[in-house]
Amino acid sequence: MIITKTALSRRTVLRGLGTTLALPLLDGMVPALAALAKTAAAGPRRFSVIYVAHGTAPGYWVPKNEGPAYELTTPLEPLAKFRDRMLVLSGIDNDVALQRPGDPRGGHGRMAPAFMCGVHAKPTQGADFRVGISIDQIAAGHVGKDTQLPSLQLSLEPVDFSGSCDSGYSCVYTNTLSWRGPTMPLPMEDNPRAAFERLFGDAGSSDPAVRLQRLRERRSILDSVLAKANALNRSVGPSDQRRFEEYLQSIRDVERRIQTAESQSDRALPLVTQPGSIPETFPEYAKLMLDLQALAYQADLTRVCTFMMAKELSGRSYPEIGMSEGHHALLHHGDNPDKKALLARLNAHHTSMLAYFVDKLQSTSDGDGSLLDHTVILYGSCHGDPNKHDPHELPIVVFGADQIKGGRHIRYSHAQLPNLHVTLLNKLGVPVERVGDSTGSLALEPLTGV
Repeated sequence: MIITKTALSRRTVLRGLGTTLALPLLDGMVPALAALAKTAAAGPRRFSVIYVAHGTAPGYWVPKNEGPAYELTTPLEPLAKFRDRMLVLSGIDNDVALQRPGDPRGGHGRMAPAFMCGVHAKPTQGADFRVGISIDQIAAGHVGKDTQLPSLQLSLEPVDFSGSCDSGYSCVYTNTLSWRGPTMPLPMEDNPRAAFERLFGDAGSSDPAVRLQRLRERRSILDSVLAKANALNRSVGPSDQRRFEEYLQSIRDVERRIQTAESQSDRALPLVTQPGSIPETFPEYAKLMLDLQALAYQADLTRVCTFMMAKELSGRSYPEIGMSEGHHALLHHGDNPDKKALLARLNAHHTSMLAYFVDKLQSTSDGDGSLLDHTVILYGSCHGDPNKHDPHELPIVVFGADQIKGGRHIRYSHAQLPNLHVTLLNKLGVPVERVGDSTGSLALEPLTGV
């Protein structure tokens, strides 16, 4: 990075027609006298949690060998390009998700809150639900306090907090991952257009007619700031010009994909309540939402993202991999080898989306490195064998920024997930000693290679 004598403010934005467009970290934002001890060029730390419900196919996920010589199993093969940056953790349990005496039979209502909060969810079908504070919100209280959005919560499925979704459990437990407090669930956004406008511009109204009129008048967020963007681009150095142009192109690409999805969904809008800006296929949808997360990090609009790729009780089918059966139905495989093999294929389909996100972060410059260098990613589920609703031997993958040595499979003996949360938050610089019912942290030696 070139350290300049003059600097743009890190909070420089371009404004126009209701749009506030934040900028990525440019060389021109690093002043000559910046204290190197503060690692001004390194970029801020970020935290992503990606949750996929319903666990994995037994016998397919865990590598046989430990250490750096581990082999990639079927669900992990899509991540082959990034094995040197990845930690595969096995032997991780989450006992707080176990059924307790007097609990309802439902095996899904406990899972998502236990994964994120490290506590046992209160069984209830009413409004007296209670869990804890989720790890993303703990992180947001520290690394997210200097950004426009303390955190961003996204989902690939519509959410509904009303009624009972699992036997004896309120829908709130299966429809969100993020909890600001024990009784304060945060909504997950499943509409790409709404997420995009939250980051880059506000329609000012939820009325569909108002939204349509605004889209007709201003088809692109970038159109409203184009003159200012061009003026800024002429005032910065060559490396900043290239980085800025790549950033604008990424925004344009995301906008174009949202507009395409909207145009393809126009005829369905009068018949459904779900917004019409959702792509038709799972890969298109997932990649669009992941690109929004990457853009939010690139512009430092938020440093904490939580992504529910598949929620508990999801009935989504995946015709693109030949899976016509719903996800929830498939997870109850009954030890049928064909069903387990198909579930393993679905697990690989999900990790291919993780690979897409990791590749996006790795290819996006951030300070003296990439976004991946400065982001801790936790990917996993609160089910081990989903057929038994078993929260043992969880599928967990970690990308640990540039502070955690990857390229290894680490085998623990019944380690508890909340203890891993403490470790990862500490690596982000969040000074916590306890998350939910944690009893400490996982040993730092295997996680850091020290």
